[in-house]
Amino acid sequence: MATEARTLGEKLLDGVKAHASTAIWVGILLILSGVVSIGAPFMAGISVMLVLGVFVMLSGVAKAILAFQVGAFGRGLALFLLGLLMIVAGYVIFTRPVAALASATLLLCGYFFASGIIEIVTAFGERAAQGRGWMLLSGFVTLLLGVMLWRQFPVSGVWAIGTLFGVRLLLNGMWLLSAGMGVRRGVSSIQSAANV
Repeated sequence: MATEARTLGEKLLDGVKAHASTAIWVGILLILSGVVSIGAPFMAGISVMLVLGVFVMLSGVAKAILAFQVGAFGRGLALFLLGLLMIVAGYVIFTRPVAALASATLLLCGYFFASGIIEIVTAFGERAAQGRGWMLLSGFVTLLLGVMLWRQFPVSGVWAIGTLFGVRLLLNGMWLLSAGMGVRRGVSSIQSAANV
């Protein structure tokens, strides 16, 4: 009976370790993708816009299909019109990725301005809160990013989205890689302790 339980436990540990390997490989691929995106930010930005355009069109088609199922010219008319608008918007994004990239950069500027101001105001409102200084620093850095993108526009449209997307991929990859390696080390420690 103890042998069966141990075998089951070993199988469980092996399964966890196998998934840790998947996390490690996905992490490595994300890191490489992030480095490529940072190295070629314009191409990465265009790629993001093309994929976004396809997804928006597919979402519009799905909404239009749903509208027909609920009665497109009755209760589903608003849903159908929204689906149609999404199809057109996705088509415009897909066929004009450079213009979409410029628009997304302006939207990003607005987001950074608003987010930075909100964080600064919140940090000043929280006098003795733990982490207030980090929130204030984050707000100033975010506001500075917004100003930098705005002052360099339209040139910032060439690099901003692709670079930020690349940094995001890089950070996610590093997180997955370290998590997978940590799980693998933990499982190895458990297996070696069980063998003693």
